[in-house]
Amino acid sequence: MKTITKPDTIKTLTTHYIDGAFVESHGRDMMDIVRPTDGQVIARVTLGDEEDTRRAIAAAKRAFVTYGRSTKEERMKILRRLHEAASAHIDDLTAAMVEEYGGVVQFARPIVESGISAFLASEKALQELPLTQSWGKTTVTLEPVGVAGLITAWNANALFICLKLASAVAAGCTVVLKPSEMSSLQTRVMIEALHEADLPKGLLNVVTGLGTTVGAELTRNPDVDKISFTGSVAVGQMIMRDGAATMKRVTLELGGKSPTILLDDAALEKAIPSALIMAFLNSGQACAAGTRLLVPKSKLDAVKKGIREAMRAFTVGDPADPKTAIGPMVSQKQYDRVESYIRKGIEEGAEVLVGGEGHPEGFEAGFYVKPTVFVNVKNTMAIAQEEIFGPVLCVIAYDSEDEAIRIANDSRYGLHAAVLGTDLARARRVASQIRSGRVVINNMTDDPQAPWGGFKYSGVGREYGRYGIQAFVETRAIIES
Repeated sequence: MKTITKPDTIKTLTTHYIDGAFVESHGRDMMDIVRPTDGQVIARVTLGDEEDTRRAIAAAKRAFVTYGRSTKEERMKILRRLHEAASAHIDDLTAAMVEEYGGVVQFARPIVESGISAFLASEKALQELPLTQSWGKTTVTLEPVGVAGLITAWNANALFICLKLASAVAAGCTVVLKPSEMSSLQTRVMIEALHEADLPKGLLNVVTGLGTTVGAELTRNPDVDKISFTGSVAVGQMIMRDGAATMKRVTLELGGKSPTILLDDAALEKAIPSALIMAFLNSGQACAAGTRLLVPKSKLDAVKKGIREAMRAFTVGDPADPKTAIGPMVSQKQYDRVESYIRKGIEEGAEVLVGGEGHPEGFEAGFYVKPTVFVNVKNTMAIAQEEIFGPVLCVIAYDSEDEAIRIANDSRYGLHAAVLGTDLARARRVASQIRSGRVVINNMTDDPQAPWGGFKYSGVGREYGRYGIQAFVETRAIIES
């Protein structure tokens, strides 16, 4: 892995990727990229404006004339080339995520690898997905929706870019990507890698800028047919509302307040570490993080003891150290947000079992918070209902299995959930009653062909595999007389 850039080595990025080339930005506003481990400025980025965005949209629209009529085989070849190009830069992409975002390397590398594998997963899904079906004198085809605007978040940059791009390319769409401006260094590494895939010009265009500028232009521009967005509920609501004026198709992957139900037959020596891994996933900066742990009252004392012991393994430190489990928050703003919720939890009457306010000892320079576990939490408390997006776990006691299910579903969110128990038939029965887009049993696991997305305020639509491809197509019926 690359070494961390020295504070006096400040990179400057002034270009966007449009029509197959890196071109100078029309927008002139600049922002600093701040390293979260020590608060040092490591780069300056020129932000794109509406004109940059319109140029990218025009390039994608021109490219769609040809690429929209591409065959399944042609798209599969491009997906393989994208996979090969990105795979050659796994170390660089991981190092960029560690430095710019503060992602711990034990999470960053797998998330980069997972993102890159999305190209092959989409190739497999495309191969198995019938694009044409016929009966009698009727033929139904899956047609690419057109130009797709992809708007991605800062907490897993490589994953979001690859996942959305793979589905769009498989569907036959051309793309304008607006990554988070906070992920500018990671995005540059990714786009330089993907450039090596020798894509048709205009298939992939990238404009780095603010959501209020670049994202807003993508949402309102009539030449953009589809928006796929990962981020906050508030922004997702704006995209849905503003995109309605031009009848945008939308996929929205939004927030979560994921429950983990620990059943009374769970083996605590396995279940507790598993629950903590899900809670502190990506330093807690993950929409899927299991931040509500539901525990039988009869097991509460044993669970509290087990958490205290297991938390020794969740060390805070340098994200480049493979032994580190929890790194810094991405920014001062995010640090302040998490700290405010820890204070709010104390004010609401929850008990701090582990952690609490302030920086961990020895990590005062960066945006580090103490991984915190609250007990005596009621599900009505703000810390149990609102997405904190940091390493804060709420332990909530329940009396019966039915009450556990009720508490799990008593949330505006429904993205992810988990059930921990030794009786698999029972665990499956409980899982089937949780209103969530994905439920895992006993461990955090993944299936690249399984749908990803949420119920309720966690979003609209699904990603991954054939479900992700279907989000970028329309159906057309041709009926002969």
